[in-house]
Amino acid sequence: MIEKKQFGATGHLSTRALFGAAALAKVTQAEADKTMDLLEEFGINHIDTAASYGDAEIRLGPWLKQNRSKVFLATKTGERTYKGAKEELHRSLDRLKVDSVDLWQMHVLVDPLEWETAMSEDGALRAFIEAKEEGLVRFLGVTGHGITAPWMHLKSLEKYPFNSVLLPYNYTILQNENYRKGFEKLASICNEKSIALQAIKTIAKGPKEEDSGNRFATWYEPLSKPEDISFAIHWALSSNDQIFINTAGDIHLLPAVLEAFSSFSNKISDDEVKNFVNKKGITPLFV
Repeated sequence: MIEKKQFGATGHLSTRALFGAAALAKVTQAEADKTMDLLEEFGINHIDTAASYGDAEIRLGPWLKQNRSKVFLATKTGERTYKGAKEELHRSLDRLKVDSVDLWQMHVLVDPLEWETAMSEDGALRAFIEAKEEGLVRFLGVTGHGITAPWMHLKSLEKYPFNSVLLPYNYTILQNENYRKGFEKLASICNEKSIALQAIKTIAKGPKEEDSGNRFATWYEPLSKPEDISFAIHWALSSNDQIFINTAGDIHLLPAVLEAFSSFSNKISDDEVKNFVNKKGITPLFV
């Protein structure tokens, strides 16, 4: 059984495993359908996709047409202007075959210049607020990659009361003092204001190397052995009880990831995780 928690102030009890639908970017419809069967088997009730995830929204469409009420549905836009964001939302709704989504997020909003555009009078934020007023979306969020993500999210929360944030969370990135301080401050505010805290790259091993033989669709090198995936996820779940974790962007990693969530029970010590990171050669994905 995968634990469920209140997803911020949305009122939805989401499984702590959120399906990262980037895994459906380049798969066939048959593979996507089989993946959705697996998610149902494990009781996953929260899907996180994005307009930029290849064919993911298209692959989700047939299943959502029949099962929309079973899940909390989130998508994202990388557009920074009012017009661009509004148009992309309507494309996403059409591709997903739904009338509305539960959460719409500004995707990878970490560049200062893009932030200024998005938050301007004719920026994406205006489209976000309008879409919420029109009932096309219920909640709004921001996502980010890189070392500056927590600090940029804090800046976004000063501008608008977003309902969720999403950013990297693993042992190695927390060894960066600047990132850790930003994350801790962000986590505290999220706890205080009931803002959902979503994690990504939890099973990242490091940057992808050309000669690594990486057979996975992820743009980084992931942990791939079931026991390693389990350790990394169990550490993340036990180290921060606020976070929801997006599953990795490859359908072939998904079974081991879901099994790891299902078997979670014990807290992992600092010494154990340090030894694990050294033994497995895990390196920072963002510097």
